[in-house]
Amino acid sequence: MFGFGKKEKKKELKQYITGAGACVVTKSVLNGETGLKWLFREKDGIGNGWVALGESNTQAYVDDAANYAIVDFNTLANIEPAVLNILHMPAGADLEFKPDASGGYFVDTVNGKEIREPVKAPIQEAFEQNLKYLNKESYPAEELLRYFHGKGDMRIFCMGEADFPSGEIIIADPLVYLGNDKYTEPLNRKIPAGSYPVELAILDSPVAGLRIAAARLKIRETDICRYEIAMPAGTTAAQYNQPGIFAGFGVDAGMACFCDAAAAKEFGEFSDGWHQQNPGKNQYDDYFAQLFRSSYEAYPDVQREDGDFIEWAVPGYGHRIAMFASGLGDGLYAGYWGLDAGEEVTELIIPFMNPDYFS
Repeated sequence: MFGFGKKEKKKELKQYITGAGACVVTKSVLNGETGLKWLFREKDGIGNGWVALGESNTQAYVDDAANYAIVDFNTLANIEPAVLNILHMPAGADLEFKPDASGGYFVDTVNGKEIREPVKAPIQEAFEQNLKYLNKESYPAEELLRYFHGKGDMRIFCMGEADFPSGEIIIADPLVYLGNDKYTEPLNRKIPAGSYPVELAILDSPVAGLRIAAARLKIRETDICRYEIAMPAGTTAAQYNQPGIFAGFGVDAGMACFCDAAAAKEFGEFSDGWHQQNPGKNQYDDYFAQLFRSSYEAYPDVQREDGDFIEWAVPGYGHRIAMFASGLGDGLYAGYWGLDAGEEVTELIIPFMNPDYFS
């Protein structure tokens, strides 16, 4: 009659978010005994570092470790969905919850700013800024020179050499477009036939991890006076952005390369033959992946575990192609000629990431 022995039905949690990590919540907030009031993020704290305190929690209450529970961040979002807006705020964030007719919002106690929209993850913010930075018609010389000064979080690493028997350079995604004349063509300046070192600017970023921020093909040791965007053969920088003329190259497999035009044709022949001999197989997974992993084993301090670069000689021909990861991965990138006082090519550089956005 009185319902003795019946259990109260547990409220089912909504799935607001997954993979956000654990957080710390006072039990009074978790049990609905008091409303959420304070939220702060600890550096090197439990889980994702967020700690939630209740409106009625006294100092004595919060000083007692027994009054805390560790829960998934989604559990806290079920208590107050507004926490989804602040998930990506940095360590040190100190927030106060303000209920209102819309449900509520947080206020940054440091600067008084109201937070009513989702704060972007640092990597997303940096990525969006980086898109605006790339593929400009020109940069001040010091802007591109800084990549290879070896200062701050940047390290310079010579990954090997690339061979240029014809002196015509192709920059492309080697795993998708190299060897296909429809999608690649030589650049508008030639270099003397020969072999040249390829250097990588390695950025150790707290936001993006270990990445290749830029790559350059070093041609001469003369001082650079200016940079000029590399255009397709038969065009000049003056034709940048004219209809039908595209400066730059697309990346769809997270890789770029420095390659001679003759070596690109050799690569196309090798690739065609490999696919004929290996029907149904993936050329990266079943051929190149092991080469990149071996590169990591040889140089683990300057690349990620799957490997970020290889100096690779085309089987049957011997000409070397330099392949390397393109910063954050897929996208549109451009090369730039470094020119000396006599307008001779000193280097060809491909910037992938502005280090200022990822530090």
